[in-house]
Amino acid sequence: MLNDIVTAVLGDKIKKISTALNEVTIEVAAADWISTCVALRDGQTTRFDTMVDLCGVDYSAYGEAGKESQKYAVVAHLLSVTLNQRIRVRCYAENDEFPVVHSLVDVWASANWYEREAFDLFGIIFEGHPDLRRILTDYGFVGHPFRKDFPTSGYVEMRYDPEQKRVVYQPVTIEPRENVPRVIREDSYAH
Repeated sequence: MLNDIVTAVLGDKIKKISTALNEVTIEVAAADWISTCVALRDGQTTRFDTMVDLCGVDYSAYGEAGKESQKYAVVAHLLSVTLNQRIRVRCYAENDEFPVVHSLVDVWASANWYEREAFDLFGIIFEGHPDLRRILTDYGFVGHPFRKDFPTSGYVEMRYDPEQKRVVYQPVTIEPRENVPRVIREDSYAH
């Protein structure tokens, strides 16, 4: 039923619509991101007045989706308190090298810190965001740690140097190792 309502409100802006676990997911083009969200918020039959969550996703290693040219997506989870319904809205950034999506801060103020988190962890730029800067990693942090191509050990490590009496950054000194499980066999072990 929500599929029909959303289709009536958005029409050809919807690139894809699906339902899983009783929650509708729609996919729209990055160019329609703002107008879609405004229509979902302001529509009398939708009234998605609350943005519950917004996150970035790196689809580069995600089955068939990672084979598409667009690998970075922004996903917003919306709630209509008055109509007791939820929806998930997704759009892919058009450029993988420099992913950019319009900010939703003017649509829902709650998008502010969520967008900063997606910028910090995935490197997605939110055009029009009033204060787009890192929120979880250090200001000098290099890279975006939730991208699939980010190394598990990172690029640099920091430690306090008691001689210099300050925090210093240096290349990672963790040596990669293989963890092979040790099997203990005892002759007296009963089968």
